[in-house]
Amino acid sequence: MTSRDLLILAWRGLSRRPVRTLLTTLGLSVAVAGMVVFLSLGEGIKQVFTGQFRSVGPDVQLTLDGAQSGLLPPPNLPESIVAKVRVAAAPYGATQVTPVVTFLKQSLDPTQSAVYYGLPAAQGIGALFEGLQTTRGRMLDVSDEGKEVAVLGQSAARNAGADVGGTVDVLGTPVRVIGVLEGGHGLNDSFTFLPLTTLQRLSGAPGQVSLVAVTLRDAGRAALVAKALARELKLEGQTRGDVLAVINRALRVTDAARIGISVVSLIVGGLAVANTVAMGVFERVREFGTLRAIGARPAFVRTLVLTESLLLAVVAGVIGLLIGLAGNAGVNAYTRTLANIDAAALTPTLAAVALGVSLILGLVAALIPARTAARLPVVEALSRT
Repeated sequence: MTSRDLLILAWRGLSRRPVRTLLTTLGLSVAVAGMVVFLSLGEGIKQVFTGQFRSVGPDVQLTLDGAQSGLLPPPNLPESIVAKVRVAAAPYGATQVTPVVTFLKQSLDPTQSAVYYGLPAAQGIGALFEGLQTTRGRMLDVSDEGKEVAVLGQSAARNAGADVGGTVDVLGTPVRVIGVLEGGHGLNDSFTFLPLTTLQRLSGAPGQVSLVAVTLRDAGRAALVAKALARELKLEGQTRGDVLAVINRALRVTDAARIGISVVSLIVGGLAVANTVAMGVFERVREFGTLRAIGARPAFVRTLVLTESLLLAVVAGVIGLLIGLAGNAGVNAYTRTLANIDAAALTPTLAAVALGVSLILGLVAALIPARTAARLPVVEALSRT
């Protein structure tokens, strides 16, 4: 018997109980789709952060607590440290030293959450984020320092329902919008930029900064300069690479949680496959006995059962991938609206893993039923009613 004949026979075996086969296929497909979406979220977020922090941000940033403060450290440094950083960084080729205040407003409604950056109005947004331009209104300038004005990223403006000339609520204070940035800059589109002293006042931290950013003439010396300044000023120094490493460590923790959830759903899908195959073997005992009686070897019966299970797993895996792609599209449509980013990304490796896991589940689920079918005594099998 050829491989083609074996596949036809396996397909006929599955199609005899179409409802059961369909429900099992859908169950495993949903499990695979869940794994695809969960793991794609981790990959997409990783790509977003990697792309952002490789191209933007300071060469060196000095904070009080370093990685323990997270990506948006609280304003816990005295502003007087800025002058000391300028003096200490000058011998290392620093071209710019920028005090920064960051503040995260959290809400159960993601559209009401906000990330605030306070920067010296004289230096402007370009001191920390290069390449940003306004599509409406203007950027911060020196005359804005201390005033209740803001420049909004495109997503931030959309979520707040604000535009140039209008106002936006910043920590309970109405702030006039003087500019809206052009879109297409990922996470930056969800930020709100204010003059440094304005955000210090509104966040209740006058005279305090979250970090001090240092731009170097030679960015290749960032790691050396970060260590030297941290040692001299008794602060924590980080480069872009250090910040990216912190993000990757955090994402690995979330990866473990997503993989755990995926494993649980896949186990449930695998049990459904095992139940379907076992029931099929039980109901087709006479068929297997007839095959043995006309000369089929136990190995053939075992291979037939395994083929049925693998065929079901392949179909479920492909359907699961398609459902997962649709799920990713839905997630990305939402995150584009929220923050102009694609939070889910299905890579070829993830697709291969999803299909591979589906096949392994199909194989493992059929091992015991296949062994049982192959070891059925011919006389006993033919006598079953």
